[in-house]
Amino acid sequence: MKLFLFVAVLLAAPLVAPVISPAISPFAPPAALALQPDEILKDPALEARAREISKELRCLVCQNQSIDDSDATLARDLRILVRDRLTAGDTDTETVNFIVERYGDFVLLRPPFKNSTLILWISPVVIFLIGIIGVTLWHRRRRVAVAAPVVPLTADERARVDALLAEKPEQ
Repeated sequence: MKLFLFVAVLLAAPLVAPVISPAISPFAPPAALALQPDEILKDPALEARAREISKELRCLVCQNQSIDDSDATLARDLRILVRDRLTAGDTDTETVNFIVERYGDFVLLRPPFKNSTLILWISPVVIFLIGIIGVTLWHRRRRVAVAAPVVPLTADERARVDALLAEKPEQ
């Protein structure tokens, strides 16, 4: 039972962590360190839009960080590209679509639900179900092995046990 609970907690942790503390992670570098001063736009409204878009795009080098959080050179290039597109007059959607056309859906931290990304959405559920089935089967086999049927003693075995019990131990 303890093992089952341990496995369940390990599998559920990635699902619960963003709910508990979406912005707090001791391992994530502060976003302010990734953004260079020469990247910041002079217009605060455009800069705010650029930051929101950058938070939704994946760093292709780091893969689990947004380009807003990443120090990678490619992330910097993507941040500059986002700001260039916004400065040129593109909407947020047009900017994101431009980057998705160049790099594919993988660049999105929240990929859309469609045929090409179906495995991204279904694989966690499948892995969880395989884990539950594996733990259940292991637990059933263990219980069957422990609860093996008791075979009664034969007459010869019973006579031998009675003889051993009748003997007085030496003191």
